[in-house]
Amino acid sequence: MAKLDTAWAIDEIDGFIRATDQVAYDNRPGSGVVVFGTHMRSSETDASQRAHVVEQILDRVLPRWRKERPVKDEEFAWLRDQAARAKAALHREAELAEKLGDNAPDMDAANLHPWAWENGKSYWSNGFYHQAVMQAALRVNSEAQVKLARVDVSETDLFNQAFSLDPPKAGMPRFRLMKDDGSKTYQSLHRGARSFAEGLYAAIRNPGMHVPQDGGEEQLALEQLAAFSLLARWIHQADVESV
Repeated sequence: MAKLDTAWAIDEIDGFIRATDQVAYDNRPGSGVVVFGTHMRSSETDASQRAHVVEQILDRVLPRWRKERPVKDEEFAWLRDQAARAKAALHREAELAEKLGDNAPDMDAANLHPWAWENGKSYWSNGFYHQAVMQAALRVNSEAQVKLARVDVSETDLFNQAFSLDPPKAGMPRFRLMKDDGSKTYQSLHRGARSFAEGLYAAIRNPGMHVPQDGGEEQLALEQLAAFSLLARWIHQADVESV
């Protein structure tokens, strides 16, 4: 996924805030009707359409914003406040990174491999980080099964067989991350991928399905998602060798 277009996002936020401004009724002389009070500058339909776009921007800029969202948001008051916060964050992102931290690169979950992100992004945006990781594990396993045309095995057993250095057998194709040139690199690459996949499913996926979890710790979950993203990229790029 491409980097967020900051200028576009700010323009969308400004458009939403302007559309939802409360303005006084225009009582022109001679109309015969006098209306007191205020109304939203734009129509409810236009405001709702703009709000939908702004919500997607907030998901990127303020990932936790939905956790505190009120049940009712009269005249978009709360969403306007969050949009203003997001605009400030976008305007001052580079400055804040320089002044408040070591300016280290950020890792954005939305830029991970789609197999590691798509199925769990709705969980993530609502603060259920552990559940998002479990969805990534399920998706990566499923995509590997599809690519190998194997539904008889899954997860640890599947990847132990898929990355095995043994020649393929009937009904047991292999993933190949490079051509077999007889080098130690070829052997270590596949041994490493095999061990890496086994570790992910043995140490993250299996315990995660049996140990009760609440939302989970965000930073830990992000690192786990990144690990599944790397495995997803290897699987996606691998050739399938079969008999």
